[in-house]
Amino acid sequence: MNENTAFKLINLHFSCRRLPRPFRIYIMEHFDLIIVGGGPIGLACALEAKKQHINYCILEKGCLVNSLYNYPYNMTFFSTSERLEIGGIPFVSISVKPTRSEALEYYRRATVSHSLNIRLQEEVISIRPLNDLYEVRSPKNTYTARYIIIATGFYGIPVLMNVPGEDSPKVTHYYKEPHLYAMQKVVVVGANNSAVDAALETFRKGADVTMVIREGEIGKRVKYWVKPDIENRIAEGSIKAYFNSTLKEIHEHSVDISTPEGVLNIPNDYVIAMTGYKPDFDFLHNAGIRLSDDALLKPSINVETNETNQQNIYLAGVVCGGMDTHSWFIENSREHAVLILRDITQKEARRNT
Repeated sequence: MNENTAFKLINLHFSCRRLPRPFRIYIMEHFDLIIVGGGPIGLACALEAKKQHINYCILEKGCLVNSLYNYPYNMTFFSTSERLEIGGIPFVSISVKPTRSEALEYYRRATVSHSLNIRLQEEVISIRPLNDLYEVRSPKNTYTARYIIIATGFYGIPVLMNVPGEDSPKVTHYYKEPHLYAMQKVVVVGANNSAVDAALETFRKGADVTMVIREGEIGKRVKYWVKPDIENRIAEGSIKAYFNSTLKEIHEHSVDISTPEGVLNIPNDYVIAMTGYKPDFDFLHNAGIRLSDDALLKPSINVETNETNQQNIYLAGVVCGGMDTHSWFIENSREHAVLILRDITQKEARRNT
């Protein structure tokens, strides 16, 4: 392609961006590797790709480390800061266990200081084979790539309770901070870390808190320094808890709870449903990735390379576990970046000989 042709194509590209959406014509951009997801593991993959001189681009549907951004404002990580590091970049925090705000700043600085090629607010809507490459489409552009890494996590889709009234404005599956719930009657559904944090924080801001817990006890994975606190608040009656119970129906000013003693109706202003989250299985399925036939829906991957049943499509991070969302964390899945990029560089070496 001569310079004049290139100039015309660039002009066409930018002119098309100003046309109404139905008339836009996009010029495909090519990268050796496209990373879907700009969370900590996606960033780790980008850092490793840059180290291995692989031409890459990250496509992120939301803001930088979007899942962490949507964590509760006052959240403290279970892991220590060094176990959240990526690419060998030191993570210095004030205390042993870093906070959400410290993590956001760390990953932002890692991205900026290493000039990572990331495109934010650009959701991937499809991945399809195109000859010996893949075509990756977003609402903004179309790309081709030889290799794909899907590092989309699991925080984007809440696990629904599927009860009447769940779509009410007073129901949320994403707890942020407690002030909204001061002096209100709040039901918290769940018994793991997010539910316990929401119950304790809203209680301490003056909310009348009731927990609805499917199991017979507080979750075993609750942070060890928090578990005695919630158990003591329940024991003393400061926070009410219904164990072996489920939410049956949500009304405008009350909720129905199915308990071992029968259905109970209590006054209610807000429901914080901390029922967990799941990967985007439709996205994986549409990309041709096989899922297990059991309830876990684990994607098919080669554990030595993290390559899926689709050649040159890899998974990284918590998405590898399907519904088993407690198997993979930042600290034990950041190594996926090295694993995957090693396989890609070996393939590239063979392809170029």
